[in-house]
Amino acid sequence: MEFSKDLIAASATPLILAILSENESYGYAIIKQVKELSQEKIQWTEGMLYPVLHRLEQQEAIESYWKEAENGRKRKYYRIKSQGKALLKDQKDCWLVMFEVLEKTWNKLSLLVSYNCLSGK
Repeated sequence: MEFSKDLIAASATPLILAILSENESYGYAIIKQVKELSQEKIQWTEGMLYPVLHRLEQQEAIESYWKEAENGRKRKYYRIKSQGKALLKDQKDCWLVMFEVLEKTWNKLSLLVSYNCLSGK
């Protein structure tokens, strides 16, 4: 299964905000978490992630800061801000409506296919 770039782009903001609403994180850890949550079906790249993080920072939905890791290496961490929490709520509401519409459409199509198969059409 391959996800379209449009779907990946559309889902990036709510995924990032949801992850950061749980805990602050850094880029590689976000990529790894998306991969794990999707059971390796979604594999982001740094080239996809960082432009979204920068855009969310410009929108003041998240903020970044440098922190030294246990190995002594400095990493740029991101955390959600109150504007980001509001944006996440809006994004979640929109995605739930979209999911509901898709589910109804798919169920309706499923019934039509089943009916056509049973009626010999």
